[in-house]
Amino acid sequence: MKYRTLGRSGVAVSKLALGTMYFGTENTEEESFALLDAFVEAGGNLVDTSDVYSGSVSERIIGRWLAARPADVTDRVVLTSKGRFPTGPDVNDLGLSRRHLSRALDASLRRLGVETIDLYQLHGWDAHTPVEETLSFLDDAIRAGKVHYAGLSNFTGWQLQLTVSTARAMGVHVPLTLTLQQQYSLLSRESEFEMVPAALHNGIGLLPWSPLAGGFLTGKYQRGTTPAPDTRAGSANELYQYVSAEYASLDRNWATIGEVVRVAGESGATPAQVALSWIADRPGVTAPIFGARTLAQLHDSVAAADLTLDDEAGAALEKVSAPAPGGYPYGAFGTTQRDRRLRGGSQAQGELVAEGSDHPLGRA
Repeated sequence: MKYRTLGRSGVAVSKLALGTMYFGTENTEEESFALLDAFVEAGGNLVDTSDVYSGSVSERIIGRWLAARPADVTDRVVLTSKGRFPTGPDVNDLGLSRRHLSRALDASLRRLGVETIDLYQLHGWDAHTPVEETLSFLDDAIRAGKVHYAGLSNFTGWQLQLTVSTARAMGVHVPLTLTLQQQYSLLSRESEFEMVPAALHNGIGLLPWSPLAGGFLTGKYQRGTTPAPDTRAGSANELYQYVSAEYASLDRNWATIGEVVRVAGESGATPAQVALSWIADRPGVTAPIFGARTLAQLHDSVAAADLTLDDEAGAALEKVSAPAPGGYPYGAFGTTQRDRRLRGGSQAQGELVAEGSDHPLGRA
């Protein structure tokens, strides 16, 4: 296993993170324990959960696993959890208010059986709560020793930047905006338009979720065929059906899957390893968060930490999976409006191109 630092902190985390969203639903407690054991034995240490995964059962399973293992095993784990979504029937049992997050965090600590969560992430934006209120709560939680670091998840670019800038203005920014957990894979690259650049600008580490695109990047689905009922795409779960239909609707996605399969065959790897290796080596990525239903899947994914794609394979995957941004604001026309490339000579001597001047329409 290889390791990287978690965002701007000095904490070393494994190049791949284990996601536990289905502990308690698709994985029994015994199976979950086996997956956690195997992940740690393979050198993995970053384990991700949330207070709403499997109705909070995921946190309870992890807590019982931690309690049942020796300290020399559990001390290796860098534990993340998240709060924001509904955890009860009351109108205030959701959001990023101090009231809800305080109760949600304390409940997560009890379920996990720990005094401190290493990384506590805001699970989504809340338009009804002032950013200052949320940041003030996180600062207090860190000072109280309940959280070591805090991060964001499912934030857009402007939401991320507003949070970072507000934290800096409040003087509490150092531990509060460490990571961004975002959907990101070869089949979902739209985060590169705004979220990834905003994270890179602020030195925030990326923790991509669904790096295998719900299993599509494993190559197990074939276009025009009915997915097997024991797969996520073939299940009756409404969320799976929605996500799978979205992935299956684009020609670009099927072309990308075909390229992943081709690269895997030529490199002696599996498609899952190729897809994980690609996303793990994207700029700013700390660790993709993968899930596994079986030990075989876990071992296959963990092996991706040692796979480095050559330049030719990387370029081919980059080209075939590139999202279509249109003309504005992210396409060629929109990009021209923000361009400051140097024209002629060295960078030190070159003349800055006026923004928009190299476009046939000039300044727009």
